[in-house]
Amino acid sequence: MHLRHFSFLLVPACAAWLGCAGGEPGTSPALNDGQSTVDNDLPVGDGTWMGEPLAEGCAPDGGTSGGDAVLVKSTLYFHTAAGVAMRAEDRSGSPPEVLVPNGPTFTHIAGTAVDGGYQFVGVPSGPYYLRTGTTYIITDEREVDIGADRLGRADTTFTEWGETPVQLNLSNLAPWAQYQSTTQPGSSLQVASAQVDLYGGVDIFDVDPVGQTSLLSTDSQVWGGTGPIPVFEAAKGDRLYVNQLSPVDAGTLPDGGALAYSTVLRSMQMSPFNFTADGTTPLSINGTMQPVPLAEFPLEWRLPGYTARATEVHPAATPSIPSFYVMPATHGLQDGWVGYSGELLTLQLPRGAAYDFTRRLSYGNPFPSSWDLVGSAQYSFRTLQPLPNSGGTQVYLSGTLLSYDRLANLIASPVLPRVSPPRELTIDGVAASVPREVGSASPVIAWLPPTLGTPSAYRVSITWYPPGQTYGYPHSRFYLPGSATQVRLPPGLLVPGGTHHLRVSALDVPGYDVERRPFSSLDSIPYAQADAISSFFTTP
Repeated sequence: MHLRHFSFLLVPACAAWLGCAGGEPGTSPALNDGQSTVDNDLPVGDGTWMGEPLAEGCAPDGGTSGGDAVLVKSTLYFHTAAGVAMRAEDRSGSPPEVLVPNGPTFTHIAGTAVDGGYQFVGVPSGPYYLRTGTTYIITDEREVDIGADRLGRADTTFTEWGETPVQLNLSNLAPWAQYQSTTQPGSSLQVASAQVDLYGGVDIFDVDPVGQTSLLSTDSQVWGGTGPIPVFEAAKGDRLYVNQLSPVDAGTLPDGGALAYSTVLRSMQMSPFNFTADGTTPLSINGTMQPVPLAEFPLEWRLPGYTARATEVHPAATPSIPSFYVMPATHGLQDGWVGYSGELLTLQLPRGAAYDFTRRLSYGNPFPSSWDLVGSAQYSFRTLQPLPNSGGTQVYLSGTLLSYDRLANLIASPVLPRVSPPRELTIDGVAASVPREVGSASPVIAWLPPTLGTPSAYRVSITWYPPGQTYGYPHSRFYLPGSATQVRLPPGLLVPGGTHHLRVSALDVPGYDVERRPFSSLDSIPYAQADAISSFFTTP
């Protein structure tokens, strides 16, 4: 039996938010932020038309969007092997809103639905807050596109289910290995589609496959790491890759301990099929797994360059888990890294590792040669903090330094951080590392720029911890340009009598225009991020 371990991809509740380490069998390792190209704060649209998307700089009446008018579009770009389909997203169920700051207060301006999006009038020049769902973009642009790039057919229908029962009948597996630890991983199964947006893991409940080369199960499940499970339509060519990841020996660690990493050793692609997840009907995964070709690459990962920055994440933070991944970029990188199709290689080193790691590693790749490869290096840091009003309970809070790029570019030189955390994080002028009650109705979050890298943008994320619980929920996010060093929270944003946690991420993403297309950062290559985190703070 494999215990489920949530990936950050859909619910960022582990590595990105609570500091858990990935590596349990049958699951995706959490890579913090930077993989799912559909921003988690956006409501999911159905791809219906709201008229032709407007060209840059065009207002609905054919004139120029300027003066006191703001046009907000939501254009979705659906990527398949055949090309890119563009649709305007229907936002009528959750329309955007503009908030204009006036010192400590804000003026709310509602938009009017027009052909191509929503138009706001009476917006003075200068920065304003554009709210969509629980996300705020601080911008002074007169035209903003809050859409995103997505993998798969534009006419894909999604079910309400995030997991589905599955029946397995697989042969010619690599001998199934037992999971032992993050440095001695076991075997696992992952699924991914190139036609519809689905990546997921497989949990097996009724059999113990250790040592076996075949697998027959009537009590397993597939869980979706990219969101609800889509409807598969054979007539439209919808297929599914089934990949087996297994451990590969990587020699010994400096302390003499054994080290292994996992990579894809066997794979198959199912024929087109029909399937609609309903929570009861099982998905049948049957076939003969085939060996995949292996490719080798060198890695020089200079971990002291990360561990030296632990106290920049939080004054009390210590190094946690360093992780390195190789992942496929479905249909290539000509449009950025769109979609997520699992891992080809996962390497995790011992907690607190602080040495230069130099090895030759191999990854298996079952995907077409037209797909590209992405490498990701991350180091997480954590601090054990007392949870307010919990009778002395302590909870780990975490931040991460991560970067990803084309694999060839990432390993062309020694792997080091590309950006460091924001400095001197404060809440209303008091160090955010000081646990306290924040009494102001509209607190100001402030920081100084990092010493390494040039941020293209900052992301401020607030997590809320419900009473009596030791895990938090994403509450709200703010995206700001790289020139910003503070943001005032709108009154009423924080939960009254609540416990909160704050993360400010410096994003170094060349070409990313956070003010005009804020949710495209996750598609960009290269991407680097560094977090500064607060201690817990409460509100009266």
